[in-house]
Amino acid sequence: MGAQGLLLVISGPSGSGKTSIARAVEKRLGAVFSVSATTRPRFLNERRGRDYEYLSEQAFEELVERGAFLEHARVYGRHRYGTPREPVRRSLDEGRLVILDIDVQGALQVRQAMPDALLVFVMPPGDEELEQRLRARGRDDEQSIQFRLAEARREIEVGLHSGAYDEQIVNDDLDRAVDEACRMAQQRRAAGGA
Repeated sequence: MGAQGLLLVISGPSGSGKTSIARAVEKRLGAVFSVSATTRPRFLNERRGRDYEYLSEQAFEELVERGAFLEHARVYGRHRYGTPREPVRRSLDEGRLVILDIDVQGALQVRQAMPDALLVFVMPPGDEELEQRLRARGRDDEQSIQFRLAEARREIEVGLHSGAYDEQIVNDDLDRAVDEACRMAQQRRAAGGA
């Protein structure tokens, strides 16, 4: 029997750096990055199939009805996001490390569906740094930034007190945060996934 697959869920509030950490772990450990589906429009710098699979609301709903998502949610009351179940299952069956970069709501659903997954919560170093990161992205107007900050505070509260997460990383230094995430994944895989 080959190596056991591991599902690594990296989540945290918007602006925490979870995607930067997830992408670095993907490269360093040769992992499979699970591509989420979404109903939101594509940003100019994004690529279909690498960043997201972009779906219509109707196509997304049809997949929900078929049970095709490991987790799914409507985010900020607007667009829907979900993790297609089959590619994750296939990669795990091949003994691969699979990374999900999802929000807290999705991570809690994954914890229920796949209790052996390793859930890592990424914290920003503080409110001021989080606000600077959100502003630096240049994607949101002031109202959206304030909404995202309030949502981030709520997600941090849920993430810290839900009991769903196995590990926590404070992302005050990206290289150190990536090292920690890699160490956590390697230790879990060496222990046999549990």
